[in-house]
Amino acid sequence: MSNSRKLTPRNEPIQKRALARRANILHVTALALEEVGQDDLTTILVAKRAGVSVGTLYHYFPNKYAILHALGEQWLGEVEAALDELEAFNIESLSLRRFVEMCVDRSLAAYTAQRGLLPLVQAMYGVPELKDLNNTYNELIVSAMARMFTRLEVAERPAELSRLGRAYHEVSHAMLLLAVNQSKTESIKTLGDLKYLSLCLLERAKSQF
Repeated sequence: MSNSRKLTPRNEPIQKRALARRANILHVTALALEEVGQDDLTTILVAKRAGVSVGTLYHYFPNKYAILHALGEQWLGEVEAALDELEAFNIESLSLRRFVEMCVDRSLAAYTAQRGLLPLVQAMYGVPELKDLNNTYNELIVSAMARMFTRLEVAERPAELSRLGRAYHEVSHAMLLLAVNQSKTESIKTLGDLKYLSLCLLERAKSQF
């Protein structure tokens, strides 16, 4: 009889602890961003709130921009998941109004999921070390919206689809950031405005198609 048996890798608990610690560092960084902003965020503050030494923190992230970059990647993952979900839906069966409502509502969930989003986005836009995230984010949204606009027969020419995708992105991004930082009453009004503006944009484009 064989005495061999399936063994759990000895480093698995270590890997799990490392992943949990990394996730906690990102979580406390997001909370700290809400309180102190990007300029006053330091690795000392993050290490203290994460309950680790600065040396241990540097084992995971060499500086605060590396932490912010990982936080930005995490948020982009949420955004990409939202876009994938929308593109997988049978959007051709929807009216433009219903499509816009779905887009705004699903995007709002992705924006709401990330704590400290406003200062994070500001850092992505203004900090050289995070510029690649901003560029990736913009291209992700514009490309996905252009593909969906094609399926909705809003426009046909690639240049026009890209223009519409960028217009939708610029308007929705600004207003979603506003909405997630407002009171519930004001947020509802802002989201209603966003849906109205987005619908007007698409209806006008479709009427000229």
